[in-house]
Amino acid sequence: MERAGREILCVITSESGQEVVRKLTNHWKTITIIGYHQFNKETFHQFAEIVFVGATGICVRKIAPFVEDKKSDPAVVCIDSGGKFAISLLSGHIGGANELCREVASVIGSIPVVTTLSDIKGIWPLDTLASTYGWRCELSNTNMNEAIFSFVNGEKCALFLDIRDKGSDILETTIPENVKIVTQKELKDLNKEEYKLLIAVTPKLIDSNLPTLLYRPKVLHLGIGCRKDCKVEGIADYISQSIKSFGYSPLSIKTISTIDIKKEEPLLENLCARFDVESPNIYNPAELHQVDTPNPSEKVLTTTGSGSVSEAASQIASNFGDLLIEKQKHKISSGSDFTFSLSLERGCQRRGRIEIVGAGPGDPELISLRGMRLLAKADVVLYAGSLVPIKLTEYAPAGAIIRSSADMNLEEQFAFMKEWYDKGKRVVRLHTGDPCIFGAIQEQMAYFDQNNIEYRITPGISSFLAAAAALKSQFTIPEKSQTIILTRGEGRTPVPERESLRKLAKSQSTMCIFLSATLASEVEKELLTEYPPDTPVAVCHKLTWPQEKICRGKLSELAEIVKRNNFTLTTLIIVGESIDNREGLSKLYSSEFSHLFRQ
Repeated sequence: MERAGREILCVITSESGQEVVRKLTNHWKTITIIGYHQFNKETFHQFAEIVFVGATGICVRKIAPFVEDKKSDPAVVCIDSGGKFAISLLSGHIGGANELCREVASVIGSIPVVTTLSDIKGIWPLDTLASTYGWRCELSNTNMNEAIFSFVNGEKCALFLDIRDKGSDILETTIPENVKIVTQKELKDLNKEEYKLLIAVTPKLIDSNLPTLLYRPKVLHLGIGCRKDCKVEGIADYISQSIKSFGYSPLSIKTISTIDIKKEEPLLENLCARFDVESPNIYNPAELHQVDTPNPSEKVLTTTGSGSVSEAASQIASNFGDLLIEKQKHKISSGSDFTFSLSLERGCQRRGRIEIVGAGPGDPELISLRGMRLLAKADVVLYAGSLVPIKLTEYAPAGAIIRSSADMNLEEQFAFMKEWYDKGKRVVRLHTGDPCIFGAIQEQMAYFDQNNIEYRITPGISSFLAAAAALKSQFTIPEKSQTIILTRGEGRTPVPERESLRKLAKSQSTMCIFLSATLASEVEKELLTEYPPDTPVAVCHKLTWPQEKICRGKLSELAEIVKRNNFTLTTLIIVGESIDNREGLSKLYSSEFSHLFRQ
């Protein structure tokens, strides 16, 4: 997909590359095309991404006089005129040439040639991790080239993670052999004889004599209060130094927040510029006054309508995470009175965590990559034993606690998960299919919310999708059925009258009926009020399991099919003309149908 705001230059060296250029122009709508002789120093520096079409030697000789520094040079990719190879030539990591090379290769069907060592070895590109994950980068006792040299050459490195975000999770689950994760306590004992580099993802300041590469995740939320027409001189410097004195890096500031009556204060613009924040968060007095803070002020309440500004604003912005720095009052000079507070984003602490993971329909290969990675790092796995194959738990590491929830009631499940959560362990709650579809996770989430337990949901492949694949059927048929209904029959769990099978059947859509094998006679009766008796049905038992069994038939035979095969648990009923249908053409790929990518 084309990234917004890209300015790409294509330099063509001969007519033989026209077909390659045509494919590139079809992919990028904002590409500029020039001839070889038009390329000069000005065009080299004007574009962030440059694609040469022609021989590599010609490209090298043309750009060589203009190359200055990998931090400022554009990404350059060279494609041979026949489109066989795409070569990342200049600024592979920082400029993005490696990524551009792979993109170009996928567009024209060429072989991507990337020669940077971290890509060859499949290890972390240290110089682009910050930009990839939205971090800032600092170095201590080293420079980036030295850090990369130590890392890619297999020298022993330490990794310290004390926050949890997408980037740190990926680092944790893709650790090279020469890297060891260390704890806060172990940091002070690291020595140069054993470790050649410390890599840290943290908002905290670290005092280490090791060469250190620090990634600063954006997890701190700065709340600001000030007098009217506050003088800005010196305030940003003071706040920055104060934050450091509390042991945190200002580079990790994500938001700056205040009350609405201060939104035009020059101080806000000054602080946003200093701490690389696009624009401040503005809250009204009613929002702020509802926040329980440790240092409310009657004077501030009288003036603004809220007993707290900086603390309350910081807390709301952080989604009520830990208040790291309570309200600090100061003035640099007469007329520069201000307050500030700092909060840590809720949910980013590396403490106990519960991961609700969709296991997919049953086949261990159909769990998501993230789900598999979470299982691979789990300390505890609680799985729905009657619905999830135990083989999926084999992704968990040796020593992990594996427990089936089949014989546990809801309270017992809560107590089990909370026990391990409170010990700082990573708990995976493994649900069948997708946990948000008949997964009974609402009551779990309510309990987690009430007890301030951090959790995340990882979706899974639902059995209705596995059914479509197994039946080799598209559940949406052009001009016939464009709706899929996911529902269940009414058994011990009541179904709202407006959602009864009889009423849903009026649309004669593709219907996927969960948890209803024991109600097959009633399901058949209700559906026959609207669907024709010869409507195709498929009864799918244990989809993608080794015991998978699928029986096709007519709607009028549904109850008999279920009874004859003794289907009960893990059975899904599919009803509709979409089963085995091969009629009807989509307009999506019609030559008469134009869209954004095909005119």
